[in-house]
Amino acid sequence: MRYLRMLTNSLIGGLAFALYLTILVLQINPGYPLMGIPGLTVTLVLSYGFHAATVFYALIVLRQILATEVISPGWISFRFLVWLCSASAGVAALLTWVNLRGLAPFIDSEAAARMTGGAAVLTICAAIMVGLALGHRWAGRHSSRPGAALLAAALMVSIAVPLMLRGPGAEAPRAARWPAMTAGAAGQAGGARVVMVLLEGASLDLIAPAAVEGRLPNFERLLERGASLHLATMRPTQPGPVWTAVATGKLPFKNGIRSSATYTPLASDAAIEVLPDYCYSHALVEYGFLREQVHESRDLAARPVWSLLGAQGVPVGVVNWSGTQPARDVRGYLVSDQFERRYASVVDVENIGVIWPRDAAPAAVTAAAEARRAIPVSPPKPLDDAGQLLARPCAADRVHEQIAIALDERYPSRFQAVRYECLDAVGHHFLRYTLPGAFGDVSDAELQRYGGVLVAHYAAVDQMLGRVMTTLRPGDLLLVVSGFGMEPMSVGKRLLERTVGNPEPSGTHEPAPDGFLFAYGTDVRPGRLTRGSVVDVVPTILYFFGLPVGRDMDGFARTDIFAPAFSAGRPITYIPSYE
Repeated sequence: MRYLRMLTNSLIGGLAFALYLTILVLQINPGYPLMGIPGLTVTLVLSYGFHAATVFYALIVLRQILATEVISPGWISFRFLVWLCSASAGVAALLTWVNLRGLAPFIDSEAAARMTGGAAVLTICAAIMVGLALGHRWAGRHSSRPGAALLAAALMVSIAVPLMLRGPGAEAPRAARWPAMTAGAAGQAGGARVVMVLLEGASLDLIAPAAVEGRLPNFERLLERGASLHLATMRPTQPGPVWTAVATGKLPFKNGIRSSATYTPLASDAAIEVLPDYCYSHALVEYGFLREQVHESRDLAARPVWSLLGAQGVPVGVVNWSGTQPARDVRGYLVSDQFERRYASVVDVENIGVIWPRDAAPAAVTAAAEARRAIPVSPPKPLDDAGQLLARPCAADRVHEQIAIALDERYPSRFQAVRYECLDAVGHHFLRYTLPGAFGDVSDAELQRYGGVLVAHYAAVDQMLGRVMTTLRPGDLLLVVSGFGMEPMSVGKRLLERTVGNPEPSGTHEPAPDGFLFAYGTDVRPGRLTRGSVVDVVPTILYFFGLPVGRDMDGFARTDIFAPAFSAGRPITYIPSYE
């Protein structure tokens, strides 16, 4: 019976922790409605609450085994609950502060202020609970009754006040409805072009040393003859929100894409936009506690750069930009990020919305087939268990390159952007062999066999850049953009991945490592520039085309990448908004 009473106290402690996490999720999702709280709470109680209660019960039992005095607690014991609630409140306060630090720049200022107030109240209440626990230890049983009343009050305040400060929730930004473009509405194809190469998971810290050593000659040209700068990325560091911020020049709370998907709790129809950091929250999706719905192009609440340019008569070509499925009409052509995954025939491509205009489907399918035939039938697989995983994105890069070439011949563009994903996939698995000192458990045999794999894929990208650079004409601007970098996975995260049966990943971008921007062209001033942000890309493109920058954009036009002769006659102009 004693151990059963220990269990009831552990369950109450686990429930408190789940309630604190519920409030944290509500704070980082200020648009989540209060009517969805019951379903969210049930989901977190069944997941985090259960695991917290298990940990608490194990600690209590261990204490009973090791202690000289055996305690027989009540069904609701102040002596136990004051410590369990202190631990729950303390961990929740720490999680709230670190999430606030990481996510506050990308939620609106009012929501950040409300979250700050809630975090302060929770921290004060946690300190009061710790004081009660220490006071009870010193004062003994005589402090139990008033202490229990203070503990109950601190619990109520730490839950109710942050919830009140957070508010009832606000309506999420509505999807943008910009004017439709028709296939025959393309503007003049002549004039200077912007060619964008988007590299997922590429790191300047890996490129620079290899370029200096002469292993990446085209990257070396970009470093020596172009402008380069680090780009601050954002959290959560996922392709969807990062590349949408690049495409719109706006932070996630303005463009409507705050993560790669929305997440619906059990027994609820309301969706969460962002999951909390530092608590392995994506396991809730893996184990079925949350239903995931990947964002689509119709969820975008701000106009992307290809829509802005198209409305100004600039023909565009976009291939594999994240979040472009289904393909919406543009002034030119657009191939969604789902094309390579879904296409099988011209009929399929025309009917599943992966390309615009629809009559571009035959050319795209033909180019994809030719690219696949050029890929070796049995490519070498550096790791048997990872080879298949890496084969698709690396082969897809070649497919997307060929599609862009084929469609640009048919629909000449002045703005072309193609996203390549292979470096990200390879980096997740092979960074440990490129930076063995950061891991410490890489054998000489592994280093000899796999040490050059990641650099070899950077070399393949370098060759692709060389092909792109040969197509540039005087006056054209080449932008090579990495939305986020790659760095070694922490020891704790590696242990956690191995615990859940996923031992291979070694690189991560969860801590939001910088991306980068290379600018290259006849009007670019060479040099290494101060750090920028991913939201600076669109204002810079608008500036290059002589178009005004929207004052509601969060980025700035980086005029410092251009030669004085170019920028002297091109002042920055503004309009209130393009929306």
